[in-house]
Amino acid sequence: MVALPWLRWYKRERRELPWRKTKDPYPIWISEIMLQQTRVAAAIPYYERFLERFPNVEALAAAAEEEVLAQWSGLGYYSRARNLLRAARLIVQSGGFPRDYDSIRTLPGVGDYTAAAIASIAFGLPRAALDGNVIRVLARLLDERGDIGSAKTRKRLAQAAERLLDRKRPGEFNQALMELGATICLPREPQCPRCPFAAMCQARRSGVERQLPVKRRAVQWVRVAKTLLVIRKGDRILLRQRDAASSQMAGFWELPEAELLPRAVLGERLATVAHTITNHRYRLSIVSATLRRVPRGFSWIEKEELSRIPLSTASRKALASPHFSPATCCGAR
Repeated sequence: MVALPWLRWYKRERRELPWRKTKDPYPIWISEIMLQQTRVAAAIPYYERFLERFPNVEALAAAAEEEVLAQWSGLGYYSRARNLLRAARLIVQSGGFPRDYDSIRTLPGVGDYTAAAIASIAFGLPRAALDGNVIRVLARLLDERGDIGSAKTRKRLAQAAERLLDRKRPGEFNQALMELGATICLPREPQCPRCPFAAMCQARRSGVERQLPVKRRAVQWVRVAKTLLVIRKGDRILLRQRDAASSQMAGFWELPEAELLPRAVLGERLATVAHTITNHRYRLSIVSATLRRVPRGFSWIEKEELSRIPLSTASRKALASPHFSPATCCGAR
């Protein structure tokens, strides 16, 4: 399989994404961390706002954690933001962004894939990057029937990626495979007639492209119902800040759950919001309420402050319902 056709296809068909306009490792790193658990379309506005506020690693390293979390608020998986801040401070202390794979790999929040992506795209180092899209493309191209959740299968696919890698243009090659998986070699409905490499795809030849890749461990969903209260006093909203024992969500503000305020008088239901975190699916009933006396641990927050504090994604969704003004209630820009 020759690398050149992949690169020709990529240059012709690739999406114009903001992080593809630079070789600077800092914005490439930011984009890769954001894209770990976030779709491209959702990540772009966050990426642009984040770089506007923190244009370089020095600006990020000097920021307070609460400000970084506020910029990240809504993206979820907040350990990513905390790791970015930790890594930025290490980078500044060491005198600059690491320029080899092993050093990049040691940064907090950076795994094998992310290190390979940064190393190949920013520095042209010959490292194959395997994300979910690339794994799916390779499994179909090679008719790999093994469970992609197993270490043995992943090792075979990693070895195949290294064999295929264009060592002169590894960054473009990695991005070509990622792009193919994101736009054509889709999970449920691969667009094989549009694929320029359909003729060399072994799974298509065998007629099993829709059955691959094999992933035997299905997600076991846990369904949870909760009621969140919207308690207002003029232009202020009652919120609760999570304490340090709340792991990833420590320091985040959120609407109070009804069970935490048993003396609240419930009013009308304002909205119902669906929210997913890992394997938990939440059904959130958003209910207006009144409260005569506010207990310790809760604070009145001005609406205009909501865009400047780390607000939980579930609360942001709730306050973005049609019963509120997004511009003033949920930090929309």
